Amino acid sequence: MNKVTELCRELRRNATPAEKLLWKELRKRNVGGERFLRQFPIFVAQGFGRKDFYIADFYCSVHKLVIEVDGPIHLMKKEYDDNRDIVMQELGFNILRFKNEEVYSDVDGVIEKILYWCMA
Repeated sequence: MNKVTELCRELRRNATPAEKLLWKELRKRNVGGERFLRQFPIFVAQGFGRKDFYIADFYCSVHKLVIEVDGPIHLMKKEYDDNRDIVMQELGFNILRFKNEEVYSDVDGVIEKILYWCMA
């Protein structure tokens, strides 16, 4: 098994409480009948014998939609997240970001925003 797959599996096993809560809503095509994957690797570049990738918290391939759930660690890596979003948008991906607190306090509202985006 390759290292990317191992890393994704490890991230799935150690999901944050907010990710677990959102996954309960997204799994089994519960949102608009769309299939979402979690901790999904998105390869963005390849060269010099290596592949660069980002791991999306959640991903829907039909809409090229990446959903990120941002906890406190993201406050310290704001510039990285901004750059990542730019790269992924240039590659045609769409990104929705939600803070942990938003998922905890209004998971129905988060799902509504995702569903709205998928139906647009």
